[in-house]
Amino acid sequence: MATLTAAFVLAISLGSIQNILIVALGLGCVIFFHELGHFAVAKWCNVNVERFSIGFGPILLAWKWGETEYALSLIPFGGYVKMLGQDDVDPGQMTDAVIEEDPRSYIAKNVPQRMAIISAGVIMNVVTGLLFFAFAFKLGVEVSPPKLGHVEVGKPAWKAGLQEGDTLTRVNGRNVNSFKDVIISTVLSSSEFLEMEGVRSDGNTTFKLNVYPTKSGTRREIGVGPTRGLLLPGKEAFEAGYAIVPGSPMEKASPPLEPNDRIVAINDQEIGGFSELQSVLAKLRAEEITFQIERTIGDKKTEKVEIKVGTQTFRTLGLWMDIGQIEAIQEGSPAEKAGLKVGDKIVSIENLDVGKDLNPLTLPEYLADHYGQTVRIVVTREEPGSGAKQHELTVVPEDRPGWIQRPTSPNSPLAAPAIGVAFHIIPTVLKVTEGSAAEGKLFAGDQIENIELYLPEGSEPDDYSGEDDKLNISLDENNRNWCHAFWIMQSAKHRHVKLTIKSTDSEKKPRVIKLKPQHNSQWYLPIRGFATNPLLTEQKADSFSKAFSMGINHTRNSMTEISMTLQSLFTGNLSVTELHGPIGIAKVGYQVSQMGLAYLLQFLGFLSINLAVLNFLPIPVLDGGHMVFLIWEGITRRKPNEKVLIIATYIGMIFVLSLMVLVIYLDLFVHGV
Repeated sequence: MATLTAAFVLAISLGSIQNILIVALGLGCVIFFHELGHFAVAKWCNVNVERFSIGFGPILLAWKWGETEYALSLIPFGGYVKMLGQDDVDPGQMTDAVIEEDPRSYIAKNVPQRMAIISAGVIMNVVTGLLFFAFAFKLGVEVSPPKLGHVEVGKPAWKAGLQEGDTLTRVNGRNVNSFKDVIISTVLSSSEFLEMEGVRSDGNTTFKLNVYPTKSGTRREIGVGPTRGLLLPGKEAFEAGYAIVPGSPMEKASPPLEPNDRIVAINDQEIGGFSELQSVLAKLRAEEITFQIERTIGDKKTEKVEIKVGTQTFRTLGLWMDIGQIEAIQEGSPAEKAGLKVGDKIVSIENLDVGKDLNPLTLPEYLADHYGQTVRIVVTREEPGSGAKQHELTVVPEDRPGWIQRPTSPNSPLAAPAIGVAFHIIPTVLKVTEGSAAEGKLFAGDQIENIELYLPEGSEPDDYSGEDDKLNISLDENNRNWCHAFWIMQSAKHRHVKLTIKSTDSEKKPRVIKLKPQHNSQWYLPIRGFATNPLLTEQKADSFSKAFSMGINHTRNSMTEISMTLQSLFTGNLSVTELHGPIGIAKVGYQVSQMGLAYLLQFLGFLSINLAVLNFLPIPVLDGGHMVFLIWEGITRRKPNEKVLIIATYIGMIFVLSLMVLVIYLDLFVHGV
């Protein structure tokens, strides 16, 4: 019996009838081949097959050919082959002495024959899954390479020393060929740490380090994201306003960028990848620069275009806030080598007071500008039994620009990549600059407890507009969001700011101040206001033998991943809420079908392997449960007790039905499919 959790949703909910029919046909094929395996081997063993059904429950359509009834049933969660003497609904048939006397009954066959019949469905799914994969690789599929485009500050990957542009090659001894492999290895591994091997962004330096994942919500994570490429999006993204940020230097560039342009150089410096592009833009943030673009015209003809792009400055309120303690230090960084520790608070750099002489938000750039030089840093450190003491340390920053690793997530600290430290900004005002938006409205010592970014009356909607046009960001000991709010203020460039100031008098209400951010003409953003496509690499076999080899490898990896998923569910490393049911599977199938035939074949291959592994679990009513009983019979030379068989079968049936109800509930009420 196949128990693939796959349902077909209404055309109105998915959009394209053609794609829905393709998905339905594909999922039906997966079920069909599973049942065909049982059917073919049963016939080969001369067993009377009474019914071959795709689907469960009430029969919608049936016809008889020979001794077998072929049917389509109402509930498309799988299918079954009903043989004489084998019926999960009536397990007593398997111990019925009268039926056993019929030489064409299932139970009249010897144990090896019954094992062959039971295992045939799983074997068929493995074979068809392999073929699905092989055909997909012959057509070619694009995947995100295992190259890091984003390393979240303070997360395990950042602490371990991984950087943007690094390419991972192995995780826990297993080769990784795509970014998906990295995520799967992280989520499904049960080990305390992940041993990661790879190549740095320079393409020459190799590394091997340990990353200790943390569990955030329903799964383990290390805080990394895939990289982008140097190719700009197509026409649709340009027309929708996703490719070029309105009001940015790139929007004002001359001549303008066009869809599918490719960045090849900046100021005649060849750009090899997205991480290098970010670094160059950050280093040249204060200069007008020239982009060298490769543009396709006509039939595969290209031309070189030069585009001059101006600078972009930070929007500020004129507030210098207090710096918090060091939250995280990268392994092998200059900070670690210099002796800085988590919990230290930087109070001065080169005799400049941090917060009064040096804005903490500019530390990443200040340190990067002093790369290769010896820099004196004074920190306060809590000493056990003696309180806070000051320590003077010397550090030599690396050539790693600031504000590349941006605090895009709530509660994300700010990184100073040049020395490898991360810290929060405490929402306590230390200084208000002259002529700023906050002058005369905020004062040293004020504590901000909430920031609201709002659109002034009459403004056009922006990317953050929705049911509530207000962006409220809380600030307290648990929500240290000043850096995050400051970065949102850069992208929400038309929004004004409303600050809620905590009163020093507990009986007084907090005061509320509205400010219009102003551009700081001396402080330049490391971005120019454009987006590029995600980087994709093609996995395509140049021969059928190569495609078959790739299919075998992908089949093996898929079986391993499914087994690791089950293990992670039982150990608690993966929450059950990560599961998807029939509607979720149908939705993914629909989305994949829009990407092309190769991706649909790959999806169906995964479903086939999924069906094979799950059906061979030792659960009564599944093929694996039947195999357990057959192994018992083969060893003991007697059939299982009828009462035990019936009870076990009904328990298995309740388990499978409960699982189906659970995943449907998750689809509807948790994943919101």
